[in-house]
Amino acid sequence: MNSLNQSSGPLKQIKAVLHSEVGPGVLLVIMAVLAMTIMNSSLASYYEAIFRTKVIFGVGPIVIDKPFLLWVNDGLMAIFFFLIGLEIKRELMVGHLSDIRQALLPLGAAVGGMVAPAVIYLIVTHGVDGAANGWAIPAATDIAFAIGVLALLGPRVPVPLKVFLLTLAVADDLGAIVIIALFYTEQLSVGSLGIAFAALGVLILMNYSNVGNKSAYLLVGFIMWVAVLKSGVHATLAGVALGFCIPYTLPKQESSPVVQLEHDLHGFTNYLVLPLFAFANAGVAIGEQGLAILGHQVPMGIAAGLFFGKPIGVMICCFLILKFGVAQMPRHVNWGQLFGVSLLCGIGFTMSLFIGSLAFGGMGNPLAGLDRLGILTGSLLSAVIGFIVLKKALPES
Repeated sequence: MNSLNQSSGPLKQIKAVLHSEVGPGVLLVIMAVLAMTIMNSSLASYYEAIFRTKVIFGVGPIVIDKPFLLWVNDGLMAIFFFLIGLEIKRELMVGHLSDIRQALLPLGAAVGGMVAPAVIYLIVTHGVDGAANGWAIPAATDIAFAIGVLALLGPRVPVPLKVFLLTLAVADDLGAIVIIALFYTEQLSVGSLGIAFAALGVLILMNYSNVGNKSAYLLVGFIMWVAVLKSGVHATLAGVALGFCIPYTLPKQESSPVVQLEHDLHGFTNYLVLPLFAFANAGVAIGEQGLAILGHQVPMGIAAGLFFGKPIGVMICCFLILKFGVAQMPRHVNWGQLFGVSLLCGIGFTMSLFIGSLAFGGMGNPLAGLDRLGILTGSLLSAVIGFIVLKKALPES
């Protein structure tokens, strides 16, 4: 009986961690480490074979023929972007982005936190053929990881500091979506794009007419996703558009469809979609070159952009915004705490890996895979140093 209780203790602790704010980040780390371990073992060929396997889906003349890796990146990640769309809509309606005065400081910080890493990356990678296409890789922040690290510090974290990081991260996601739409779009198919816009029009009309059937939105959203996939625009943007089209409130309904769908999707996204994405995209074959690969300008530029660029951009913009009185310092927050959070913004991981797959994902691209080591290094440094800085800057509990 005692042995049973002892064995259930660690299991309970593991379940508690996984269901906490830290859980999604812990799971992502596990899957990334597992992918790297497999890619540097005798199992590497099996790993590559699985994600290169063709998966075909077709109805009549419409056929989608892609490797399993792209089904993960274009298909499952559309669900993740759908959730981001829902979260941004909620923030705009009733959240931290609904009051522009409260949002000005993190919004400005988000802009600086995207520009500075891109500039540093371009400086470091100057002269490397094809490297400029990856300028946006260090410009993104991973919400799950950043909030997870902040959660490790417990009740010592003032609520306004957490709100600042959440708002900055949401604005960062919105900026990443715009970047993907503008700079990582292939040659367009006008016919498919027309169908996508028609589906979007139907969704907007449904929203305007207060249609409450969520299945109807998802069906039209799926049609829009297929059309966007075929159009050349990245398919995950269909997920964001669908999220914006879900009505926040409906007559005679107390609960919000947006909040309901967020609740329904969080577990599926955090414990299946993102871990599978991390496992599929974090596999780095270090090989005989070992960590000397880090000396290449691309991973160096990405790591430098995340670890140095993010805090530089965030802190400069915060200083200017506060200096000119555009916004006020959040209550119970000081410069040391802001600096710690600015370091956490350098945890790029999920979104950085995603943009890296768009920038260098072409078959035969000599830079493919180099981005992953830079992302992992920069994100790890940002998480560890950010945690240490915040631990010293936060008041003792």
